[in-house]
Amino acid sequence: MPVTNVRTLTDIGDQATSRPRFRALLVGAFGALALSLAVVGIFGVLLYSVQQRKREFGVRVALGAETRDVVRLVFTRAARITVIGAFIGLTASAFFGQWMATLLFGVQSLDLPTYAAAGLLVVVTAAIASVLPAVLAARADPMEALREE
Repeated sequence: MPVTNVRTLTDIGDQATSRPRFRALLVGAFGALALSLAVVGIFGVLLYSVQQRKREFGVRVALGAETRDVVRLVFTRAARITVIGAFIGLTASAFFGQWMATLLFGVQSLDLPTYAAAGLLVVVTAAIASVLPAVLAARADPMEALREE
């Protein structure tokens, strides 16, 4: 009998797992895209907020507020936005967890370490995204703010 379609075991294994690997890659890519959009969104909202409150920050500095107080205001705003968004996202994720469990291998629908890691990742990236707006708020010129009043 002639031998046809000769392949190595590695090729057979690669072919058998190509679809699940592609799905995992796709889910990872969409997750990275979602994280990037979240960071850009938080950065944009904070930067806009800082620009709108520039006069307020200048007045605060003119009245004796220290740099750390102004930075704390911006980080508090960032934390509030991030916590609300993370709560909504994690709640929706838990709601759709059954469907996600069919796509991810070895992950339960309510896998607490995964949810904790995702929440922590969002909080850390939001903190990084809020550094530049906080620095801009801390550099608010009190003279410029007082001239505009």
